[in-house]
Amino acid sequence: MTAEEEHARDLDLLQRWNTTLLAARSGREGPDPAPYGRNLLSRWAEPQRRYHTVDHLRAVLDRIDELADQGGEGGELELVRLAAWFHDAVYRPDRSENEERSAALAEKALTEAGLTPHEVTEVARLVRLTTSHDPAAGDLNGETLCDADLAILATDPDTYGGYAAAVREEYAFVPEPAFREGRATVLRHLLGLPRLFRTPYGAAVWEEKARANMERELAELTTEPAGEGREQPEARP
Repeated sequence: MTAEEEHARDLDLLQRWNTTLLAARSGREGPDPAPYGRNLLSRWAEPQRRYHTVDHLRAVLDRIDELADQGGEGGELELVRLAAWFHDAVYRPDRSENEERSAALAEKALTEAGLTPHEVTEVARLVRLTTSHDPAAGDLNGETLCDADLAILATDPDTYGGYAAAVREEYAFVPEPAFREGRATVLRHLLGLPRLFRTPYGAAVWEEKARANMERELAELTTEPAGEGREQPEARP
């Protein structure tokens, strides 16, 4: 992507952020949304990221829109979109508290930005939910966000392979055997869920493709020798 294309992408995302925050405020007074959006975009562009980048943010937002276009599941879509913006806003692959720190950032920023206590609490809850991707039955907001976040698993094999390789790059500091073991644990957890995708659309369109991709990756991780210099994917979605 050229610098001009990145600039255009970021301008589009900033406009989407502004629109979402203003819609969530429902006409209530509050500060200019733009500085908050620019801060978030700078976080998503940090150099340690390879998969959890601005492109991932845009993909999750697009999948939320896709779910809404397919009839949606009700819920509070503007809050779901805000949760997408914050769900990996704090991301350090060498730390385990990223979701909690991202949720805390959402609580602070969205309170300042004019959301109600209920709205702030709900966005933070959704951010924390991306730790497990296991929303309760009937949690319409959680189902939409988690499905959108996991939709990368249901892409074509080449795109999935690029995703997995990018995740491996984020965990380059982890030795290969430990990486394979950790990644396999994550995949087994996801494959062990009764359903990866909780919305009717996600279950119908994404479930089968995602399971095929993950089963193929798991087989490669657990049957191929970890040769020197060989890079295989790992970590969470």
